[in-house]
Amino acid sequence: QQMVRVDLRTIVLDVPPQDVISRDNVSVKVNAVIYFRVLDPQNAIIQVEDYMVATSQLAQTTLRAVLGKHDLDQMLAEREQLNSDIQQVLDAQTDAWGIKVANVEIKHVDINESMVRAIARQAEAERERRAKVIHAEGELQASEKLMQAAEILGRQSGAMQLRYMQTLSNIASDKNSTIVFPLPVELLRGIVDLKDPKA
Repeated sequence: QQMVRVDLRTIVLDVPPQDVISRDNVSVKVNAVIYFRVLDPQNAIIQVEDYMVATSQLAQTTLRAVLGKHDLDQMLAEREQLNSDIQQVLDAQTDAWGIKVANVEIKHVDINESMVRAIARQAEAERERRAKVIHAEGELQASEKLMQAAEILGRQSGAMQLRYMQTLSNIASDKNSTIVFPLPVELLRGIVDLKDPKA
């Protein structure tokens, strides 16, 4: 017979960096730390050859499997939920070994430089797209206002001619240049009509 000492305290196990392909095909390196303890020393010794190595290997494969089902955005934003998902899977699979996985913490999600640049380009393209949408909405509102103004001017006799004369006056106030501007006959007729409604 051989006596084996089993540490019943909580064990902190570092999971080495794992290459993970996210659901949206982004390659990342992820490492984590696992907190577990032996609840049943007999099963921990009899049911598995080396419970420390077995738990470490299982943690690595579980980390890759669970994270591979999620997009990169979820890996970065939903860390707490992913920790919980990995912990539940590990706890269930190590139960037969007399081991209780209490907690899992993802430490780092590292993205390579080329992917960082690609994400930056995507973000810039999205900002440009939004700017174009805002500009287009502004143009649409401006065109609607112009149409409303045109309808108002069209309904009032002589209003367009007065607006035309105002524009000519503004141009004439510029003393730095001489501008030859055509004067429509309709404009003169409209002005006469405004001065003498009976004519």
